[in-house]
Amino acid sequence: MKTTLLHGDTGVTIRDIVEGFEYNELDEKGLYGLNGRLTIQPEYQRRYIYGDGKKDVAVIDSIMKGYPIGLIYFNQTESGDYEVLDGQQRITSIGRYVRGLFATPDASGHQQYFNGLAPEVQQRILDTPLLIYVCEGEEPEIKDWFRTINIAGVALNDQEIRNAVYSGPFVTLAREEFSNPSNSFVQKWSSYVSGDIRRQEYLERALEWLVGDSGKAIDAYMSKHRHDDNVNELRTNFMRVIDWIDSVFVDVRSEMKGLEWGRLYAEYRQGQYDSEQVAARVSALYADGAVRRRSGVFEYILGGEQDKRLLDIRVFEDRDQKAAYERQTVAAREAGKSNCSYCSMSENVDQQSRIWEFKDMEADHVTAWTRGGETTPENCEMLCKSHNRAKGNR
Repeated sequence: MKTTLLHGDTGVTIRDIVEGFEYNELDEKGLYGLNGRLTIQPEYQRRYIYGDGKKDVAVIDSIMKGYPIGLIYFNQTESGDYEVLDGQQRITSIGRYVRGLFATPDASGHQQYFNGLAPEVQQRILDTPLLIYVCEGEEPEIKDWFRTINIAGVALNDQEIRNAVYSGPFVTLAREEFSNPSNSFVQKWSSYVSGDIRRQEYLERALEWLVGDSGKAIDAYMSKHRHDDNVNELRTNFMRVIDWIDSVFVDVRSEMKGLEWGRLYAEYRQGQYDSEQVAARVSALYADGAVRRRSGVFEYILGGEQDKRLLDIRVFEDRDQKAAYERQTVAAREAGKSNCSYCSMSENVDQQSRIWEFKDMEADHVTAWTRGGETTPENCEMLCKSHNRAKGNR
């Protein structure tokens, strides 16, 4: 790959870059510069994430103080125009500031928009040179370079890199569907999907729900479908999972956000669930003080309430375990039996009278928690580890 300094010794100024710059706050389209010759947000780039009143202000503050804002890289297209390879966030912040879309504090802390600055300050900003290199090479070289880049300290995540590597019609359409904060479905999706939609994390979830959470599987799917002119399969599967969640769980709980819904759908979609009964069980489990992991309630119910490990059931306090051990051991010695009730009923004569040490025993519910037994001192019994682990919910 070849890199050359844009415009050689004459350089490029902010004035040049912002010529023709437009910014649509709703869909973030129209990101162009250099009088239309520069595409600031190519299809494979992430959306603008600097508009938080901190990072964008920091870029302008650096320019005001004469600090360098780092190297910027463009990719030269076949038509001779340019795409931003590295520097999109910084360039967009500059363009938005010059167009009056946000203000920065002056030395006295007063907010100043660009058009409110003194003319000489405006000129100084516009005349600020930018160090820009143009990269030329085959697409794989350019995309490989892009994979290595961090943009002004904000590292690219896996899906942002994939969008670059497999850029094409599929990525463009997938981004419009799953990376657009203006999408009317986002509010509903956000009940179940975690992450930042602008950072391509909703798109990544959609892909995971379709092919699994293996990075290699996602890469393979995007490579195979790179030139598709639709994302029907991806959209259909995503909405099918969402609709399935809604049909099973009628009440939205905060702990539902970010669960592995793709996997849960694949494993449990054939099950028959009564949504009213499910809602009642969710409420009951939420109200049960023994349940320490509410996020596990949903898979616990989907799986027929078999695996209580999903709920991280509250264990007996150490003092309760020791009290139960002492009580059982005293009674066992008096009766000449084992202090493990299961060992005392064993066909093995040696086991019938064995007294276990505390460290070799584990606490369990006399009446299983799944059968309504509470985690109270009265419902605590100590069993040898072998019998406790074999007992299950009996």
